[in-house]
Amino acid sequence: MHNAHSTAAESARNFSCYLADDSATLKFGEELSTYIHPGLTIHLIGDLGAGKTTLTRGILHGLGYSHTVKSPTYNLVEIYKISGVYFYHFDFYRFNDYLEWEEAGFREYFNSDSICVVEWPEKAGDLLPKPDLQLVLSILDNGRKIELQACTEAGIQCLKQWRNQKN
Repeated sequence: MHNAHSTAAESARNFSCYLADDSATLKFGEELSTYIHPGLTIHLIGDLGAGKTTLTRGILHGLGYSHTVKSPTYNLVEIYKISGVYFYHFDFYRFNDYLEWEEAGFREYFNSDSICVVEWPEKAGDLLPKPDLQLVLSILDNGRKIELQACTEAGIQCLKQWRNQKN
């Protein structure tokens, strides 16, 4: 997971693990859902087929959403209301220009009362709010690797709670 040169600060901000298949990715999302809360922004990075939507499906199921979860590739955003919390699942794969994010009026969705999960955040450039958590999914010959990085104090607290629960 971490090399010998990792500092305590880096260790507090980073976590990685192997996910064998879609079921493991769903389970990871369900576990992660326990530690996320309104006000968080989560960026998902990875190639097509890396498991970004599957991970989001797991998060939503973990939060209690029992209906179909589909990719927002064509709608750009899927909106879910769970226990009074708005959960916005964005997919910016089709963006060709950073300004499309601004023109779509999505800025107001990123607030203290919602959870925003963004696939392909790089397509919106630096217009998006800084993520609290950034998850990078990599396709391996057999399964996936997920790397979680806490980018803000709120993200560090999520990761800290995760680690405390696992120990």
